[in-house]
Amino acid sequence: MQPKKSIIIQQMATVLSVLVTLFLFSGIIYFGSMKKDYFQFKHTISELGEYGSPEANRVNFGLFLPAGLLLLLIAMNAGNNKFLPGYSICIATGYLVAAFFPCDPGSPQTGTGRQHIHNLGGLIEYAGASLYLFKAEEIFDTPFIIGYKLSAGIIIICMVLISLPSIPARGFIQRVAETVLFTHLIALS
Repeated sequence: MQPKKSIIIQQMATVLSVLVTLFLFSGIIYFGSMKKDYFQFKHTISELGEYGSPEANRVNFGLFLPAGLLLLLIAMNAGNNKFLPGYSICIATGYLVAAFFPCDPGSPQTGTGRQHIHNLGGLIEYAGASLYLFKAEEIFDTPFIIGYKLSAGIIIICMVLISLPSIPARGFIQRVAETVLFTHLIALS
């Protein structure tokens, strides 16, 4: 039997996981509706806070930064879950880097030094979290129809496709990856 304090901490991680997921989902919808010529299906989440955008500071410091900090708080409140801290830190890295190193307009594959750092943050988020999901199948029972390894593969494929600005459904592809990431964040917490 787990001590009461450990159960409360574990429940805190679950509550925080649900909160950060709802916070990001609603923020992405809200800021997407505020940005002129922005289409959720076409544009990446990073483009909401792209450099030079009128809403950049509100998105980067009002959405991405708090989301990253909440993800770090999840890592600190993981209790006995030795898997969750690394997984949530990988995701947090993507959002924290996006907050301080917003993408260039259009979030190109190459660009300024700021864009390269931004892309590195995304690589850590997607590749790092995928590595954790790949390993999760050896540790946890699969809670969904698709396994952790398949989920990791989906995220990697999405990551590659997101990095190609010529793909017209980049935004949709990224939202698939984010849905997989945050669904597993909640499930694993």
